Amino acid sequence: MAGFTMSLNLFLLVAMVATNILSLYHLSSTTNFFQSAVKFSPSSVPTVPDHLLRQLHTIRAAINHLTNHSPDKSTSTASSTVSSSSAPPKDLLLYSKLSPIASACHNYPDLLHEYMNYTPFSLCPSDADLAEKLILRGCHPLPRRRCFSRTPRVTDSKPDSHVIWSYYSSCKTFDCLATKFPGAGFDLSAEKSKSQFSAYKSELDLPITQLLQIAKSANSVLRLGIDVGGGTGSFAAAMKARNVTVVTTTMNFNAPYSEAVALRGLVPLHVPLQQRLPVFDGVVDLVRCGRAVNRWIPVTVMEFFLFDLDRVLRGGGYLWLDRFFSKKVDLENVYGPMIGKLGYKKVKWAVANKVDSKHGEVFLTALLQKPVAR
Repeated sequence: MAGFTMSLNLFLLVAMVATNILSLYHLSSTTNFFQSAVKFSPSSVPTVPDHLLRQLHTIRAAINHLTNHSPDKSTSTASSTVSSSSAPPKDLLLYSKLSPIASACHNYPDLLHEYMNYTPFSLCPSDADLAEKLILRGCHPLPRRRCFSRTPRVTDSKPDSHVIWSYYSSCKTFDCLATKFPGAGFDLSAEKSKSQFSAYKSELDLPITQLLQIAKSANSVLRLGIDVGGGTGSFAAAMKARNVTVVTTTMNFNAPYSEAVALRGLVPLHVPLQQRLPVFDGVVDLVRCGRAVNRWIPVTVMEFFLFDLDRVLRGGGYLWLDRFFSKKVDLENVYGPMIGKLGYKKVKWAVANKVDSKHGEVFLTALLQKPVAR
């Protein structure tokens, strides 16, 4: 029965292609006749009707679709010998029936198939870098897997033992990371965390004490915040010391950023900048955007991003752009007007030239307050 059905489907497909080819030949011949006739007597020969041209384009598109998506004879005869690696993994097919998969995932089938090609109910592959690649390409949230995630073998209470260092090639200890990237916040000591965001060295700085005073003067309470692109969670740690809860969004760019946030006793959200924040509307008092938010983000993506921040902020909440980097002309003509669309009150707006600027780059630190009601 299955063989009969397959033969019938193949017959219908061949019949459809043959019919379309004959129609295409007829219409193409008609078009060529009209075009050649026009050369000799343009006034006596009518133009090709629009509906025939549209039909011609439709048939051509249909044939191209069938050619690209339907196997030819050689492919059909060899279909039984296709390797199993080219087919979607079984768990990917199963999961797609249970839950929708992000549309961007389908743009990278090779990466997606590699990610979902695992042995169920066993140890997950060591593919943290593969997951990172998919997420950064917009494949988020990733499909769930039925395997056991790898965990480090904790031998003592030191932070280093809580990280699977084989995922990262730059360093194998937090001391190494702190030395190699001194400004990234890999020094996890409580004293260091508390001292960060407390100094005022230039007009671009906004010490936490000043931030809290501004909120207090406006009768605005800071209880819950989001640090977008917060790296190792330094800002969240500093706010935690002042009884303010801050959730950090971060990615693991060849370093254990998420692990560093967790080791501080904080919550790391492993989400990319293009992802809608997994937070309900109007529940956040403060959103801070660190240096990960800058002019490298496409303009349209940036606009959607800003309005998503507006969505999660409550009325009277604060948006803090901390050292937003761009060219001065772009800040004046693009980003300034874009930020202005939010209709926020400018509590602080400081612009300073980049020290080693060669193309007119500047930094912007802005503290903006959302209207209480709309």
